[in-house]
Amino acid sequence: MIEIENMSFWYKEKSKVFDSLTMKLEPGKIYGLLGENGVGKTTFLRLIAGLLFPEDGNCTVMDYTPGKRQPGFLSKIFYLPEEFMVTHQKADEYARNVGPFYPNFEYNHYATLMQEFGVDGEKKLHEMSFGQKKKAMISLALACNTELLLLDEPTNGLDIPSKSIFRRVVARAADENKCIIISTHQVRDLEFLIDPIVILERNNVLLNESVESITRKLKFAVLPYIPEDALYSEPMMGGYGVVVPNPDGEESKVNIELLFNAAIANRARFAEWFN
Repeated sequence: MIEIENMSFWYKEKSKVFDSLTMKLEPGKIYGLLGENGVGKTTFLRLIAGLLFPEDGNCTVMDYTPGKRQPGFLSKIFYLPEEFMVTHQKADEYARNVGPFYPNFEYNHYATLMQEFGVDGEKKLHEMSFGQKKKAMISLALACNTELLLLDEPTNGLDIPSKSIFRRVVARAADENKCIIISTHQVRDLEFLIDPIVILERNNVLLNESVESITRKLKFAVLPYIPEDALYSEPMMGGYGVVVPNPDGEESKVNIELLFNAAIANRARFAEWFN
């Protein structure tokens, strides 16, 4: 689906965003893209979408070079940025105008999603609240049924019920032929949705692993004390949330916030274990 080889990118040459980044992203998965502020999550999505161009190396998406922006490529990808401009059209009118550019677009699916989110498609987009605009655009993105879907902070602006609906409709949209990449800071919103988990760091990728692979090597628990071998710990109700090595392969549920903080605090060990 996506193959990145020795890709480098910078806005200023002395301050590279990515330096010889190499990784693969496969269909049939919902990737969670995590990272500290400024590491390049949005830049990464824009490179995949062909809105930015690598300075060195290669980025290939479904056998296309994204930067060429060929019609065949554009019809197979939908990129929803965190912030977007909207027209003065009604939401339903906008969907009818945009949909034909995507061969697998289903207007009835779009209408069903709008109904699930509780959005009035007869209302003009520019008159909607930010949350309503976001739900309308998510509905359109999913209804286009593209092979690659890129979502940048999609739960920002959504209320709690809408976040639950978002998880449900994205999980329903996933299949073995699609790749969905969700960049987020709101990891608790997506904890049971994203798998694999990708953590970007300055210039490169720190982690790109399935939840199964992560839990084979790490154990997540809430304990009344901090173990000596804890990779990371923080106070929680009932004790301390901890991440520890898992030499015996004990089962545990990934806590993505703890995982992220453990990875940042133990970069070298994570690189050794997972790369």
